[in-house]
Amino acid sequence: MFLIGLIREGKIPADNRVALTPLQCKWLQNNFPELEVVVQPCANRCFKDEEYKNEGIGLKEDLSDCDLLLGIKEVPVEQLIAGKRYMFFSHTKKKQPHNQQLFQSVIEKGITLIDFECLEHDDGQRILGFGFFAGVVGAHNGMMAYGKRTRLYNLCRVGECRGYKELIHTYFGLKLPNIKVAVTGSGRVSSGVLEIMNLLDVIEVEPDEFLQRDFSYPVYVHLKGQDLYKHKTTGAYNRDDFHNNPKNYRSKFEPFLTKTDILMNGTYWEKDVPQLFKWHDLLLENFRIQTIADISDDFEGSIPCNLGSSTIEYPVYGVDPVSRQVIDPYQKGGVDMMAISNLPNELPRDASRYFGDQLIKYVIEDIVKGGSPVIERATLVKHGRLCERFSYLQDYAEGKIRLS
Repeated sequence: MFLIGLIREGKIPADNRVALTPLQCKWLQNNFPELEVVVQPCANRCFKDEEYKNEGIGLKEDLSDCDLLLGIKEVPVEQLIAGKRYMFFSHTKKKQPHNQQLFQSVIEKGITLIDFECLEHDDGQRILGFGFFAGVVGAHNGMMAYGKRTRLYNLCRVGECRGYKELIHTYFGLKLPNIKVAVTGSGRVSSGVLEIMNLLDVIEVEPDEFLQRDFSYPVYVHLKGQDLYKHKTTGAYNRDDFHNNPKNYRSKFEPFLTKTDILMNGTYWEKDVPQLFKWHDLLLENFRIQTIADISDDFEGSIPCNLGSSTIEYPVYGVDPVSRQVIDPYQKGGVDMMAISNLPNELPRDASRYFGDQLIKYVIEDIVKGGSPVIERATLVKHGRLCERFSYLQDYAEGKIRLS
């Protein structure tokens, strides 16, 4: 029997999402007789312990006999069980400073770590993620923030709704002003943003139209890689070259700074990727952007005025372009920032169903059958040994570098 354990999330603030819903656990047990799922009791999951019990899923505090432990966020060091196999978002592959101790402990305790973020199809497309619902919630929050700033319309908080379907119902009859929204990125996040744009009846227009025309109705432009970046020498854009040599490129976003009311950012960012704009651009006399939903949420990343994550409780903060400091939102002269690191937690049941569905389709069967190239490529550490594909993390693992 292959035993999967759903661990209780230990990171603070607590995450209420799950890797598998009660019905998904039941489906797995019905379709894989050699598989059993047990759940560590938890008071703050979006699916209650009773819901798992009602579907015939066992509750168990001690998961030390499980073959695979599934979580969502990073597992606190003191909760790691030596010698076990884990799957969760470790946030270590970029040598994130705050998780260096976690990574070192995984190695010291002889653990096998498979990172959800690293599970990819053969062409490099990520298999798992909560990006779609991050885009949905982030876009809603961005539109909500602009409404609060301008007092031209009112949107409720996502958390006031029992789920995605109820959220959609709040859009009925809402008439938006003639705003212009720029949406950046081409992955799951941007797909979620576009879903909300369409539900709100914001009309898509081409980049040239967006820059050259005014409209009597709300519009958005969807800007992907070739619309956002160009090679410093050739002026061209090649996706593979951009990802391999991002410092050879510069941003093309400048013309949109004076034509955009709301920026919805869903671009992937890492070191050396050019920022969409610079701090000094916020001081331009005709800088028009009033609200930025940085759904990718990288501190001082593609959005330079991202000064840190906001929270679900307080989703928006203001930024003073002169002092470059955080101020209260909706202030004259300020730019409002929405940058929440756990956006899908506002629709946790919907997001969990979506995530678990992908996990079942592309991962679980391979795990039960003993592995696959997809699983191997996503394994950072195996039985406490750093895997060759991630050998660049050696100094990070050994603590030879101090990150800040």
